[in-house]
Amino acid sequence: IQPRQLDSLATMMEVEVEHKDSKAELLQKKLEDIRALEETDVEEAIKRYKSIIALADEEGEIVSEKTSAIYALGELYAQKGRHQDLRNFIVDTRSFFSTIAKAKTAKILKELLNIFGRIPDTEKLQAEFCKDTILWCEKEGRSFLKQRVQARLASLLLGMQQYKDALALISKLVKDVKKIDDKILLVEISIIESRIHLALKNSPKAKGSLTAARSAANAIYCPPSLQAEIDIQSGVLCSEEGDYKTAYSYFFEGFEGFDSSKNVVKAAKCLKYMLMVKIMTNQSADVYNLINTKVGVKYAGKEIEAIKAIADAHKKRSIHKFADVKEKFANELSKDWFISAHLDALQDNLLVQNLLRIIEPFSRVEIAHVASLIDLPRTQIEAKLSEMVLEKKLNGILDQGSGDLIVFDEVPEDKTFKAGLETLAELNNVVDKLSAKARRAVA
Repeated sequence: IQPRQLDSLATMMEVEVEHKDSKAELLQKKLEDIRALEETDVEEAIKRYKSIIALADEEGEIVSEKTSAIYALGELYAQKGRHQDLRNFIVDTRSFFSTIAKAKTAKILKELLNIFGRIPDTEKLQAEFCKDTILWCEKEGRSFLKQRVQARLASLLLGMQQYKDALALISKLVKDVKKIDDKILLVEISIIESRIHLALKNSPKAKGSLTAARSAANAIYCPPSLQAEIDIQSGVLCSEEGDYKTAYSYFFEGFEGFDSSKNVVKAAKCLKYMLMVKIMTNQSADVYNLINTKVGVKYAGKEIEAIKAIADAHKKRSIHKFADVKEKFANELSKDWFISAHLDALQDNLLVQNLLRIIEPFSRVEIAHVASLIDLPRTQIEAKLSEMVLEKKLNGILDQGSGDLIVFDEVPEDKTFKAGLETLAELNNVVDKLSAKARRAVA
């Protein structure tokens, strides 16, 4: 090749690179213009996003820009609550997936499913879409992507309380993933499996699955967000056992992980759980301190306000305040099972304490009088007193004929009988040993 030809070839390559750069820059500018258009003309913005996604790109020069357009359109559909349009759009995007690397496809689809998940009350539609996507993956031979979608489906089934189906799916998935030794995915599905067992009140198996997740995480570099998922599940399991101090430590670790990963929703969830366990340990003052810190202000919102209201009611030890909080923040408190369950436990403990305090001066008292003093329905108080008697929290009986509660004095435990039985047992051992020695001596 002559020097003049080399110069010409170099010039052509420079022009080609400049062409690629200018094309990408042009599309970036178009995307910015479309984002500005979203506020004024949604339909036109959707049309323009689709036109960018449909652009021919045989050499893969504008994959990044097309991916940005896919994410932006998905976010737009989610913001407008157009779940059916979003589902159809993801299906239509499969033609683009066939032109890019499988790993890139998995990343894009995972993000689109996360966007789909932000639309409320679409769990059933998401589950149906996941099943359809699994069939597509099988047809296309995309086993890597299929396993990730199956993990997402198991998580959705858990949220829909279809525990049997979720457990069957996740058990099969664990075996398949262990064969290919995908540690990251194994950590994710082990956490989901732990949550399913916990929902079924099987704490030993929930702990076992979480231990498996920790073991897999220790063998690899675990991303902060995934490690935070392990921490939050560990905190929940400790809370179920009543170890709130350890639970707080786990929730704090989880909060730091999600905060560093910029996962605002999960970080706020961890902060809620941190505040809740503080209330459970009668440390309401710490709740106010946490809320007023820089971090608390950053994640302030309706849900944090609901936890503060619970702390106020707990501090005043008022049953009625608890009822008002549950009514006022019904949506925020009911959608999180952890908060809801511990709120019920708090309310129940407070009712027991208040009843014991009211009953303390009496040896016999009308149930109706107790109900009037605590200002709650008689039927509720009668049922609670009956429960307290059966659980031996209260030494007494309910007289159904007269409608009275008869309280017995606490009888000090007589240790003589127990000590006598222990003495006799020891004497029996001594006699047995002497008998054995005597038999050996005679022999």
